[in-house]
Amino acid sequence: MNGKRKPGEPIYLRRHMLALTIAVGLPIVLLQFYKAFVGPISFGIQLVVVLIISVLAGIVLYIAYRSSARNQP
Repeated sequence: MNGKRKPGEPIYLRRHMLALTIAVGLPIVLLQFYKAFVGPISFGIQLVVVLIISVLAGIVLYIAYRSSARNQP
């Protein structure tokens, strides 16, 4: 590849990828900390917590990075 992007391809920066990695790993890490320090929780509760955290993290990522991940003309 010559390093050029195709027209219309979004511009993703290193901070976008780092934030996405954190958003994906955050629910798993939080549940593991909860299980280690508080106690076991049911699978249903784990699923609900992961879904809520994932949706909130996705919304935060969208709001934080929508201006810097615009499509290239």
